[in-house]
Amino acid sequence: MSWETVQLDWDGAVATLTVDRPDALNALNVPTLEAMGEALTEAADEGARALVLTGAGDDAFIAGADIAYMQDLETPKAQEWGELGHDVADALEAFPAPTIAAVNGYAFGGGCEMAMACDLRVASESALIGNTEIDLGIIPGWGGTQRLPELVGDETARRMIFLGERLDAESAAEAGLFGEVVADEDLEDTVTELAEQIAAKPAVAMRAAKQAINQRHEGPQAAGLTYEQRAFASLFGTPDQREGMTAFVENRDPEFE
Repeated sequence: MSWETVQLDWDGAVATLTVDRPDALNALNVPTLEAMGEALTEAADEGARALVLTGAGDDAFIAGADIAYMQDLETPKAQEWGELGHDVADALEAFPAPTIAAVNGYAFGGGCEMAMACDLRVASESALIGNTEIDLGIIPGWGGTQRLPELVGDETARRMIFLGERLDAESAAEAGLFGEVVADEDLEDTVTELAEQIAAKPAVAMRAAKQAINQRHEGPQAAGLTYEQRAFASLFGTPDQREGMTAFVENRDPEFE
């Protein structure tokens, strides 16, 4: 299959899924999320033994979700939007082979959440990451409230979410959000080598290892993800959400009530 804003490339048994909207800093809209879901299904069906997720261009991994689209959503449509993002993040987490986020720039909001849904995260020195939704009058809606505390600990996650903190690559690595930080020019080669090492391991055992690790999510996190979806959608149509997103689109500071 082919898509306008997503590329799926192969190097042996390694699949690379690239979000290809560089003019929009690879922000995620409905067609792109749908294409990502289809690409993940295709990669799994074709037997990928490792999958890399990255963004096109030099500026952004995935800068976030499409705020201009979200700006005027009411709760029912926001629920559908949240579910679509959850579906893609969950597909990354449940992908039958290990997934690697090659974070090559901005990874805010939904971009941060997609990176966290991957098994491993490697960042370039210039990368910036954060769950920044609070300044839009909403909360993380694609798994951030559940996955971030698991990666960085409760206190750090609360600070990041409550304050909308943006962490540079080294700070994020110290917090536990990145497993490795490399020079910008070394990111592709580093991730390629890592993916090839993973793809060379026994596939059946690797799948079993990933499934076993993911068993920790069967229960409390599943309930938390469901609650997050409802809470995320309920904030659409509130004055703070309208002001936060309007201010973003108009490139000004928000004035919350």
